[in-house]
Amino acid sequence: MSESDNQGRSEREIYEARLHKAQDLRALGVDPYGSGHRVGHTAGEIFARYDSLDGAQLEAAKVPVDVAGRVVAERSFGKAGFLKVRDRTGEIQLYVKRDLLGEAVYEIVKLAEVGDVVAASGPLFRTKTGELSIQATTFTVLTKALRPLPEKWHGLTDHETRYRRRYLDLIANAEVRAVFRLRAKLIQTIRKFLDERGYLEVETPMMQPLVSGATARPFVTHHNALDLDLFLRIAPELYLKRLLVGGFERVYEINRNFRNEGLSTQHNPEFTMLEFYEAHATYTDLMGLTEELFATLGRELVGGLRLAHAGEEIDLTPPFARLPMPEAVLRAAPDLSPKDLHDASVLRRVLLASPGRNARERAELEGLDAGQLVARLFEERVEATLVQPTFVTHFPTSVSPLARRSEADPEFVDRFELYVAGREIANAFTELNDPIDQRERFLKQLEKKEHGDEEAMDYDADYIRALEHGMPPAAGEGIGIDRLAMLFCDVPSIRDVILFPLLRPEAVSEEGAAKGASVEKAPG
Repeated sequence: MSESDNQGRSEREIYEARLHKAQDLRALGVDPYGSGHRVGHTAGEIFARYDSLDGAQLEAAKVPVDVAGRVVAERSFGKAGFLKVRDRTGEIQLYVKRDLLGEAVYEIVKLAEVGDVVAASGPLFRTKTGELSIQATTFTVLTKALRPLPEKWHGLTDHETRYRRRYLDLIANAEVRAVFRLRAKLIQTIRKFLDERGYLEVETPMMQPLVSGATARPFVTHHNALDLDLFLRIAPELYLKRLLVGGFERVYEINRNFRNEGLSTQHNPEFTMLEFYEAHATYTDLMGLTEELFATLGRELVGGLRLAHAGEEIDLTPPFARLPMPEAVLRAAPDLSPKDLHDASVLRRVLLASPGRNARERAELEGLDAGQLVARLFEERVEATLVQPTFVTHFPTSVSPLARRSEADPEFVDRFELYVAGREIANAFTELNDPIDQRERFLKQLEKKEHGDEEAMDYDADYIRALEHGMPPAAGEGIGIDRLAMLFCDVPSIRDVILFPLLRPEAVSEEGAAKGASVEKAPG
């Protein structure tokens, strides 16, 4: 049972040797892939209850425990050895000795290796070095691992391997396990926060007959029985607002969205969003609620209102800064005047002056109006500079097809986006509940679609009908769960907070391609 046995051998040789050991276990009456094992204790429970006892106290108490987990380290001394076993709560050491287990069971021990899942029971004791350990009196292999852990697995750092084989990443890196535990706690905290404030959690369709709720290129699928093309949800917004019409005045959904866009450190085509809507609220009300939510997350997840991210200290103490988009753009482009912000030709000239634009990007700018060009300038010159939490307000109407126009200036809408660490985290606005205005904006989206805009929304006649029945004044907000997790976990890429991010397929052999199988399916 030595990890050093693998040195100098090919993957095929290691696989075959482990396969033989699985057969040897069967010969000893052990099913290497059994049905289950009831576990009496976890490593975490054992240390919480008994780590305060010294060796003499443990010897007197003779505390029996029963554990199961993956072998992550081993040391063999011929007739005895130590195995480090990890379960969901931590690691604990097993002392396995032939004289205590008997010859037959010790034969099973000798077939165990790093990577195997094992079970053992026996009394607790302390080794000569003082480590709390289990003196095994029973032992068996529950699952035989046919593949070893990768070389230097305890320091697995190759990003491609980590993302493709997340199971190895989770075995190898404690900090990765901590990230996904924190992400789970983040979502639990959000649910508790909204539930306590009278919001109702709901579910809306993931396959939709129209492209709606946001401007994004959709994924298309087909329902065979109905002979109907459907779109994977890009946002649940219009369904959630239908629920406001129906009388659910506070609703939220933690949902999976799908957008047919490129991959980056901030974008994955499949991602998680929180969307919530509150009747009789405005976007300024949601600013206060968002500040309260972030402060709650800070206290629950990191123990306070200050957190480290990308070498910066982020302060979540309310109130957050407020910054109108036009003001931000004028700061970043001092040659522009307030009047220029309404002149598409001037704005386009400024953007085209930026070096490195390809022909496609230049052509795209030609089709944008002044409001869209202001938003593009903000995106390119301001976004990355907003490190501390900042509410950006005063969005142009042309980039906000579902938001209510500002009563002070109808060229803008009552909307904010929250930026932290140079990234958009949240987007909220006072909802447009005027069916006439909404119809006109849908028609403008159709015009864009007819002119080749693949991200424009469809005309949703049923949603207009719902508004005609009367939707109460309301505000709604979407928060990117993945980006929020990046912030609190202090990781640089969205792939670090998604268990199985989308990646290009691995290379396959001709035979494997025919069978739909990766080359990696079988060693050698």
